[in-house]
Amino acid sequence: MDLPSLVVVLQAALNPNPAERKAAEQSLNQFQYTPQHLVRLLQIIVDNNCDMAVRQVASIHFKNFIAKNWAPLDPNEQQKILQSDKDMVRDHILVFVTQVPPLLRVQLGECLKTIIHADYPEQWPRLLDWVKHNLQDQQVYGALFVLRILARKYEFKSEEERTPVHRIVEETFPHLLNIFNRLVQIDKPALEVADLIKLICKIFWSSIYLEIPKQLLDPNLFNAWMMLFLNVLERPVPLEGQPVDPELRKSWGWWKVKKWTVHILNRLYTRFGDLKLRNPENRAFAQMFQKNYAGKILECHLNLLGVIRVGGYLPDRVTNLILQYLSSSISKNSMYTLLQPQIDVVLFEIVFPLMCFNDNDQKLWEEDPHEYVRKGYDIIEDLYSPRTASMDFVSELVRKRGKENLQKFIQFIVEIFKRYDEAPVEYKPYRQKDGALLAVGALCDKLKQTEPYKSELEHMLMQHVFPEFRSPVGHLRAK
Repeated sequence: MDLPSLVVVLQAALNPNPAERKAAEQSLNQFQYTPQHLVRLLQIIVDNNCDMAVRQVASIHFKNFIAKNWAPLDPNEQQKILQSDKDMVRDHILVFVTQVPPLLRVQLGECLKTIIHADYPEQWPRLLDWVKHNLQDQQVYGALFVLRILARKYEFKSEEERTPVHRIVEETFPHLLNIFNRLVQIDKPALEVADLIKLICKIFWSSIYLEIPKQLLDPNLFNAWMMLFLNVLERPVPLEGQPVDPELRKSWGWWKVKKWTVHILNRLYTRFGDLKLRNPENRAFAQMFQKNYAGKILECHLNLLGVIRVGGYLPDRVTNLILQYLSSSISKNSMYTLLQPQIDVVLFEIVFPLMCFNDNDQKLWEEDPHEYVRKGYDIIEDLYSPRTASMDFVSELVRKRGKENLQKFIQFIVEIFKRYDEAPVEYKPYRQKDGALLAVGALCDKLKQTEPYKSELEHMLMQHVFPEFRSPVGHLRAK
């Protein structure tokens, strides 16, 4: 099928008439294995003169065909794509992936992922050379986009399967460092700069997820990367251009950059920065990380949490990750020493308010109470929830540093219960009572084992919990 005929068939596949649409799809299926079909689909996807809807249909067909046929699961199955067509697709998709609009780039990115996973490095040895060349050229975004997919191939691989990562890091990371350096020095950077930094962060994340490549263990090189990550962590997110809508706001480029930076620093700290590691090489790295970076990261994290304290905005996922870092710091003496002077502020002015019922909860409770209850028991929600991270922080604090923190926290909770009991109905602090009950639930194991709290639990249940089954406030009955 020639190019104009293929465009006509793809247009027909969009027809609201079911019969015409079905005939077009049958025609596409009939011709999908003919030589050059894949190449023609790619030509339509990148043709700016072609109708966008047609290009989108072409991109979906292209993606589905590649996913199914590029590398058949059965090695004995006959190849359905000509080698010459494969070569042509590989040669052109790298350039096209950055030229198409984001809507189509997602589909081409999925195709690239399939091809890279199947062909690199054996059938596509030149891929890394292309990336390296374009990191130094004008096609930086395209090179980073492709490198991110390439790095992800090895993110969860075992040590034996991760061998190609070392060459990827060796060839590309010096260029990434230069690009990153230039980007953080831009005064009043545009949103496109955030997209580039985010890609660099994702590449770094994939490369260090299971182990730190030996090239990065060089103290000078590692320090250069850490200085850039700390720069990004400390720098305020631009106010200009931030979406008002909360859903759009948390996905905004600069907040994504902040999230990935925190993600990386947490990973380095919790997986590689622990002095209990038995591997001597890792232990040396852990000592260096604890000495040079862990405290500085903690300081930056506390500054970021301070934004919540004064009513500022911090995305839920960023808050969750920062609290995870703080929870991991509690058991380490050097880190707890740094945290201790601010522990009351963190506990009572940041962590506890995050445990309380809030405006978003109120909205969800009114619109969909079933969903409100379901979210409270959703494991996936817990990964992103500041409330779950706050509960974990309190539990860890009481478990590891209970001597100096348990009593004052319980006294704080008792004060809330008292204020609630004494206030007239219209002024009762319902939201704080909700948080206090959640706190008691989070600490129940510790309270059941520790006197004098153990003896007081029945009285507490009778006085402060059972009456809430008749509460005029639905969310407290649920709690």
